[in-house]
Amino acid sequence: MGCLLLLSIIQHTKQELRLRSQQCSKHRFSGQGSKKIVHVPRGHFAVYVGDKEDEYMRRFVVPVSYLKQPMFQALLSLAEEEFGFEHPMGNIVIPCPIRYFVTLISCFSAS
Repeated sequence: MGCLLLLSIIQHTKQELRLRSQQCSKHRFSGQGSKKIVHVPRGHFAVYVGDKEDEYMRRFVVPVSYLKQPMFQALLSLAEEEFGFEHPMGNIVIPCPIRYFVTLISCFSAS
């Protein structure tokens, strides 16, 4: 099941990357105007997830241990393809639907 989910996420994300490169659309982040800094616990990092299907980008705080997961590494590679290492917001942004990301990290938590 994990491989099928990953293939579905990658296929969807590649389509999304093609559309974004054609449209050069801007991202909408939730709480964009707020200056509130939220603490990230030690051993964790924050990522923003969302695509054009989502109303806004959602912030997730995930454990550093997810970096060892091949599926998570694939998502980061896709983010690098789209944004490189310098995103305008200065954050890690993963261009996939929030529902896919939630399903993926729930698989990590279960194992």
